[in-house]
Amino acid sequence: MATQEPRLLMLINDEPAQNRLVATLAARAGWRVVSFTSGEEALEMLASPESDQVHAILFDKWTDGNAPRDLIRELRDARPDTPLLALTADNSPLFAVEAMRAGATDFLVKPLGPNRLLQALDRADHSELPDAELQPLAEKLPHPVDFDAMVGSAAPFRTALAKAATASRGHAHVLVEGERGTGKDMLTRAMHAASTRAKAIMRVVHCGGMPPASLESLLFGHEKGAFAGAFDRQTGLIEYCDGGTLILVDVDRLPADQQQRLAGVLASGIVRPTGASHGFKIDLRIFATSTLPLDKLTANGEFSKELFEQLSATRIRLPALRERLGDIPALTRYFLSLIGERPGLKHHSIADSALSLLEAYDWPGNIRQFQAVLFRACVFEQREALTAHSFQKLAALIGDKADRGESRARGLGVLLYTEDGHVRPLEEIEADIIRLAIGHYRGRMTEVARRLGIGRSTLYRKLAELGIDDAA
Repeated sequence: MATQEPRLLMLINDEPAQNRLVATLAARAGWRVVSFTSGEEALEMLASPESDQVHAILFDKWTDGNAPRDLIRELRDARPDTPLLALTADNSPLFAVEAMRAGATDFLVKPLGPNRLLQALDRADHSELPDAELQPLAEKLPHPVDFDAMVGSAAPFRTALAKAATASRGHAHVLVEGERGTGKDMLTRAMHAASTRAKAIMRVVHCGGMPPASLESLLFGHEKGAFAGAFDRQTGLIEYCDGGTLILVDVDRLPADQQQRLAGVLASGIVRPTGASHGFKIDLRIFATSTLPLDKLTANGEFSKELFEQLSATRIRLPALRERLGDIPALTRYFLSLIGERPGLKHHSIADSALSLLEAYDWPGNIRQFQAVLFRACVFEQREALTAHSFQKLAALIGDKADRGESRARGLGVLLYTEDGHVRPLEEIEADIIRLAIGHYRGRMTEVARRLGIGRSTLYRKLAELGIDDAA
C-alpha cells in the first residue's frame, strides 16, 4: 500500500530550539520541515524547481531584522497561492495585523502550542488561498472568560447557558457537546470561573493533540523507571489538579484504554501513576468537551460506557451558529467592539448590506469562523463602516441569497413564524420566552417570575404544562 509523501513546511527562523520543536510537532501530522535562517535563503529555494513541494510557509517576526513586512510581500510574490503563517511574540499583537495586511494568511503567537500549530497546518493543507477570508484563525482573539461575555438570546443557546450556570455551582462532572467552533472551550472556562473551585488549580488538556503514551503520562503520571525513557517521576495532571478542575478537550479522542483507566479513577477517587506501588486520593472535577455526541459513540461501542456515565451527570449541547442566526447582529456588535481595541485596528460599524451577508451564510466553522471573518474584514477595511464590499469572498459565495437575512427579526431569539409563513402556536412562543428568560437570568426563578410578571407558583405550573426543564 502506497504511503502519502509528507507535505513540506518551509520554516524561516534563526532559533534552533524552536526549529526543532516545530519539526517535531509538524512530523506528528505528516509534515516535513525545511529550515532557513534568513529570508534570502528561503527566496532562493522558492525560485528553484524544488519550490513546488512547499505546501506552507511559517516565518518568525524577527527574521531579517526590522523588515518582516517586506519579506512577507516577497514571499507572497514568489508563492501567491501558498498559505503563509506569521509567528510572533505575545507582546506584539500589532505585528499580526501588519503581517496580514502585507499578505500573511494567518498568525501564531509564541510560545507555540502544539494544538494551535497542528490546527493551523491542517487548515493550510485543506484550504485554498482564495477562500482564506472564510478560514478560522489559528489564534483565538482575547475576550473575557465569563458568562456575560457569551452573547446571544436564541432559545437553545440561552438554555445551554442556563444549564452551564446552574451546573457551575455544583460539584458533578460536566459534558459539553457541540460542533467545532461553537464556544465549548469558552463555556468550560466560564463554568470554572463561576464555580466554587474558581481559585483552585485548573488545567486544559487537548486529548487529540499528542501521542497516546505522552497523553497517558500527562494525565496519570509515572514513576521513575516505569518504562524506557522514564528518567524522572512525573506528576500527572489528575493528581496535580487535586481540589481543582481538569478540562478535557475532545474527550472523544481519548484512547480506549485511557478511557477505561479514567473511568476507574473517577469511580474510586484514587489515581495510581504508571509504575507506582500505591495510589493517591484525589478530589477532581472534570469538564469534558466533545465535537461528537458521546451517547451515539457509546451505543456503537466506540466510547467507554463507564466513562460516559461518569461525565454526563450534566450534559450540555451548544447549538451551531446556523441554529441561532438571529444572534448575528448582537454577536457582530460585540466582536467589532473587541476587535476595535486591538493595536493597529479601529472601531468599525456595520452596514445593513454586510449584516445581510453575514446572516445569509450557514457558518460551518461556527463562532470561531465568524469572529475570524470579522477580524480579517477589519484588518483590510479603511472606511468606518463594514459593507458588503468588505466581505468579497462571502458575497461571491452567497450571491442573491443575501437578502434572506432581512426577513429575520434580528436579535429577538424567539421565532414568531413557521417556515411556511404562518404564526406559530401561542403555547410554543410562550415556552420559548420562558426558556429565554430562564437563560437570561441564569436560572434564578424568583427573578424570572418577577420579570415575566407572574408568581413563582404560576411559573412552575407553566414549566410543568409546557414540559420545560427548570434547570435548563
